[in-house]
Amino acid sequence: MSKIRFKALEKTLSRKPVKISEKKRRSAIFGKNVFNQETMRQYLTKDAYNGVKDAIDNGSKIDRNIADQVSSAMKDWALSKNVTHYTHWFQPLTGATAEKHDAFFETIGDGKAIEKFGGGQLVQQEPDASSFPNGGIRNTFEARGYTAWDPTSPAFIYGTTLCIPTIFVAYTGEALDNKTPLLRALSAVDDAATAVCKYFDKNVKKVTASLGWEQEYFLIDSALAASRPDISLTGRTLLGHSSAKGQQLDDHYFGTIPNRVLSYMRDLETECMYLGIPVKTRHNEVAPNQFELAPIYEESNLAVDHNSLLMDVMGKIAERHDFKVLFHEKPFEGINGSGKHNNWSLSTNTGINLLSPGKTPMSNLQFLTFFINTIKAVYDHEELLRASIASASNDHRLGANEAPPAIISVFIGSQLTHVLNELEGVTKGKLSPEEKTDLKLNVVGKIPDVLLDNTDRNRTSPFAFTGNKFEFRAVGSTANCANPMTVLNTIVAKQLKDFKVAVDALIAAKGLKKDEAIFNVLREYIKASKNVLFEGNGYGDAWEKEAKKRKLSNNKTTPEALKARISKKTIALFEEMDVMSKVEVEARHEIELEEYTLRIQIEGRVLGDIARNHVVPTAIKYQNILIENVKGLKDIFGKDYKKHAKEQINLITQISTHIEGINTKVDKMINERKKANKLHGQKAADAYCNKVKPYFEEIRYHCDKLEILVDDELWPLTKYRELLFTK
Repeated sequence: MSKIRFKALEKTLSRKPVKISEKKRRSAIFGKNVFNQETMRQYLTKDAYNGVKDAIDNGSKIDRNIADQVSSAMKDWALSKNVTHYTHWFQPLTGATAEKHDAFFETIGDGKAIEKFGGGQLVQQEPDASSFPNGGIRNTFEARGYTAWDPTSPAFIYGTTLCIPTIFVAYTGEALDNKTPLLRALSAVDDAATAVCKYFDKNVKKVTASLGWEQEYFLIDSALAASRPDISLTGRTLLGHSSAKGQQLDDHYFGTIPNRVLSYMRDLETECMYLGIPVKTRHNEVAPNQFELAPIYEESNLAVDHNSLLMDVMGKIAERHDFKVLFHEKPFEGINGSGKHNNWSLSTNTGINLLSPGKTPMSNLQFLTFFINTIKAVYDHEELLRASIASASNDHRLGANEAPPAIISVFIGSQLTHVLNELEGVTKGKLSPEEKTDLKLNVVGKIPDVLLDNTDRNRTSPFAFTGNKFEFRAVGSTANCANPMTVLNTIVAKQLKDFKVAVDALIAAKGLKKDEAIFNVLREYIKASKNVLFEGNGYGDAWEKEAKKRKLSNNKTTPEALKARISKKTIALFEEMDVMSKVEVEARHEIELEEYTLRIQIEGRVLGDIARNHVVPTAIKYQNILIENVKGLKDIFGKDYKKHAKEQINLITQISTHIEGINTKVDKMINERKKANKLHGQKAADAYCNKVKPYFEEIRYHCDKLEILVDDELWPLTKYRELLFTK
C-alpha cells in the first residue's frame, strides 16, 4: 500500500467522533443569531419596525431615515453578541456565495475609535462587478457594481460577522446574481396568482411561493479525500474500480446513522438552529456514506438563501469532524448520485395552499385551476425547465437509474388523471344544470377523497404531484435553487396571466358565468397539455420513443439543453414578465456555457495527470516485479519456464495493453482539448462535450482494469471500498 494511502487510512481509522452535548431544546435556540421580526421588535422603534415590515410584506421602499435606524439597531444587536465585522452576503453567478468583511471599527482622531455602521453601509456597497461572472455585461475596466440590501431575507450572524443578504447588480442595472431574477419571478407569480385567486376569494391580497428542498450529500473522511487528487480538484472520482459491495443489499438506506456521522449531524443542526434554518429530517440515503437532510418549507427566497448558506455551513462543520462533504451529483461510479428535490407550492395570505383541495366544490375548483395551469406551464416550457437544471455534474445523474431522465414530464397519479379525463369532457360553452351538478358533486367535489388514496410516487418522474405540492426531482445537489425556482415561478406566472385573460374574455364575449368560463378554459388546457403527463417508467427505452412521438424534448447534455435559454420564446417570456432582460438572459447563457467548458477542461487535465503520473508508473513498477519473477523462473526452470510463468506473462501482457490504452487515449484527449480551446461559447462547449469528454470513460476503463491487476500494496489511490466503507 502506498505511503500516502496507508497514512490516510491509518489517520481515518484512529479518529473518534467529536462529542456534541445538546443542552438546550432546538426551539429555544432557533433563530437566536437572526435579526428576525422578534429581534426587530426589541431593537427597532415602532416606525422603523413598521417600515421594514411594509417592505417585507408589500415591497415598499425603505427611506434613508428608517435605514439609519435599522442599521443602528443591527449594530447594537450584533455588538451584544461579540460581532466585530459586517458583510453584504450575496449570490453571484458562480453558484456559490460571496462576502467581503468590513469592521465596525472606525477612528475618530486623537487616537480614539468607535464602532460605526450607518444606513448607507446597510443599504448599498460596491464590489468589483468585472471580477465575477457577468457574461460580457461588465468589462475589466468597467468594474463598478452594487450590492443592495434585501429586507425580505433577515440578516444573520455567522461566527463574528453580521451577514446582510443582498442582491448584486451592475452599475448599468443588470442583475449579476441569482437572487435578483428570483425576486422578480416571485413578484410576477404573486401578481398573477393573486388576480386569479380573486375569482374564488376577494380577500386574497398576496400569494407566496414556498419551497422545501431536500439536500443529498456524501461524507468522506477528509484524509481519504485529500489522498485523491480527483476528489480534491473536481469533487468526484474520475476513476476507481467498483467495490465488491456497493448498495446492492439496500442495507444503508434508512439504516442506523454511524456515530461519527451523527455527531456531525448534531453539530450541523445546532448551527442551523441558531441561523434560523429549520432543518427537520436526517437519514441515511441509498448509497454507502450518502445522507440527506430536509427542512420545514419556507417562502422561496428565504429557502434559497438558507440552502446556499447551509451548503457553506456544512463544509465548515465537516472540517471540525474531519469530514469532506461531496455535493457532486455523481461522485462515485456504480452507485446512486445526489439530488436536491425542490418541493414547490403556492399559498395565500389567508392561509390557503392553492395546490391542496378544500372541503367545498368551489375550493376544489380553485385547486384544479392552479393544478392544471401548472401542468400547462410545464408543458409549454419543458425545454426551459430542463435547461434550468443543466450542469456538467447533473448530466452524470439524469437518467442514471436513480434520478429522473432528461425528458421533462409530469406525474399526477391515476386518480387525478381520471379527474382530468372527466373534466376534458365538459361541454364547450354554457353548462346545463345536470352538467353543473355532475361536475360539482361527482368530479370536483370528490377530489379530497381521491387524494387520500393517491399517495404513490413515481421516482422516475422529474416533476411529480405529491398530494399538496409539486416536487421538481431533477434539480442537482450542487445547484443553487434560485435558478430552477426562477424559471418555475416565471412560467407559472405567465400561464396564470394568460388564463385570466382567457376566462375574462369568455365572460365578456359569451356571457358565461365565472365557473363555466373557468371550466371551459381548463378543459382546453387539459387537452393541450396531455402529452406531458406520464405515469410509467421514465428509465425505459419505450418512454424515449413515446416522448419523441409526443414531441417532448430529450436534451441529454448541458450544451444541448442550454440552447433553450436563449430562444426567442424564452427571451420574450422573461421580458414580458419583467424577470430578465434580453441582455441578462444572454449573459447567463454565456456564463453557463463557459462554466460547463471549464469544468470538463479541468476534469480532463486532472484525469490525464492521474492516469500518466500515478496509474501508469505504478503499473510499470508492478510489471517490473513480474518481469523479475519471470526471469527468476527462467533461471530455475530453463526452457520450461513458460509453463511455470504463464500467468505472470499473461499479466505482463495485460498491463502493457492497458498502459498503451491509457497513453493513446490521453494523447487523443489532449489533442481534442487543444482544438476545443481555440473555440468559444456554444462551439467550445459542444467540442468538450462531444469530442473531449468521451475519452474520460475510455481512459477510466484502462485505469480501473489496472487497479484490479496491480498489487494492492502498490496502488497509490484510495480505493472505493475504503472511501465508501471506512467510518
